Amino acid sequence: MTSLIHIADRVLNRPLLITRDKAEVVLSVLAGRIGINAPEASRFEGSSVVEDENGARRAVPYRVTREGVGIISITGSLVNRGAWVGASSGLTSYEGIGYQLKSAASDPAVRSVILDMHSPGGEAVGAFETAALVRDLAARKRTVAVVNGMAASAMYAIGSGATEIVTTETGISGSIGVVLLHADFSRQLDREGVTPTLIHAGAHKVDGNPFEPLSDAVREDLQAEVDAFYESFLATVAKGRGKRLTADAARKTEARTFIGQAAVDAGIADRVGSFESVLSDLTRAPGRSTSQPRRTSMSEKTGAPAAEDDAGIPKADHDAAVKAARAEGEAAGAKTATDRLVAALSAEGVKGDAARMTAALDLAQKSPGMSGEDVAAFVSANVQSTKPAAASYEDRRLAAAGLAQPGRSEQRSEKRASLNPDAIYKSRAKQEG
Repeated sequence: MTSLIHIADRVLNRPLLITRDKAEVVLSVLAGRIGINAPEASRFEGSSVVEDENGARRAVPYRVTREGVGIISITGSLVNRGAWVGASSGLTSYEGIGYQLKSAASDPAVRSVILDMHSPGGEAVGAFETAALVRDLAARKRTVAVVNGMAASAMYAIGSGATEIVTTETGISGSIGVVLLHADFSRQLDREGVTPTLIHAGAHKVDGNPFEPLSDAVREDLQAEVDAFYESFLATVAKGRGKRLTADAARKTEARTFIGQAAVDAGIADRVGSFESVLSDLTRAPGRSTSQPRRTSMSEKTGAPAAEDDAGIPKADHDAAVKAARAEGEAAGAKTATDRLVAALSAEGVKGDAARMTAALDLAQKSPGMSGEDVAAFVSANVQSTKPAAASYEDRRLAAAGLAQPGRSEQRSEKRASLNPDAIYKSRAKQEG
């Protein structure tokens, strides 16, 4: 009962940036019928321990790959406070997310960041402040928000501050709106013969209580509160998305959600991709420390001539520089990939073992964020070896003495006898006789 009271305090009569379906789930929880369980974040990429230039190791509140890509996973319903409550409890706090964002912004081991998002949203209070922290991070380091399942309402508000939003093909995003849930239990209490009495001071002290229907005046006050949060939501999205999704364009979505390419078409996301493709891109790309996201020229969007601020650079020189940079990048990427495979396949415990080499090659292809050494270590620890065991000392000694296998000395004696001249003469005489 205590947990239900805690959930009720979080969600009843408070503006929520959450999907309608999730709000219905919360109401059913309070009715005592089901519970909330959110999937845990993926923890297979990167490490929560990093090393500095001197080899000193330290723990960080997120995952970091060897190439310096920080991964901040956000799952479950979002609440304002709660420090390190996480996905296993069904809740993730803005307090914990904010700490990770600020740490990643100042961490020299992190050169770019992925926001791995799977959440239907949550409390309005604290969401926009967290979105501001994402914008601050994106101003210092390239930050890609990945709709890795769902980024709706408060989760979308937070992700909107990223340098770029990438949605999976089936990712659900949007729901730019606000909902306030009021539960009226007065009729149920009447049937049970319970008559609550609220003794209070201040005319609005018990506004929106669950023991009586909403009055028109209280409903108007709550609607005004919802409208205020809605305007803040639209402003937050516009600050993060800019011309890609203005406040007016966000308002016109009418809190709809969009799946995959439809989100890109609506300006909700920038492109369709996956967590793995984004991680691969950031792994290969050089670090960004510019104060603003890369601008998109008109030529990239419509094929028209680029803006005037690109003038002064001859197109031929520009194209040649791009071609050279691309060739250099591809060569460097190819070398890195080759070195990684060599490290994985030639490692002790893997080299020469067909099963482990096959497994290492497969794992290296499917997990581009793992180093060759990590691939080899994982395969050696988890894949059964098919390589024959080395011969023992006794076997080698017997082999050297010609006694390794029974009958071997007799076979050699017979072979020597077959090469003896007298034996050859007797054999021919027998055949001719």
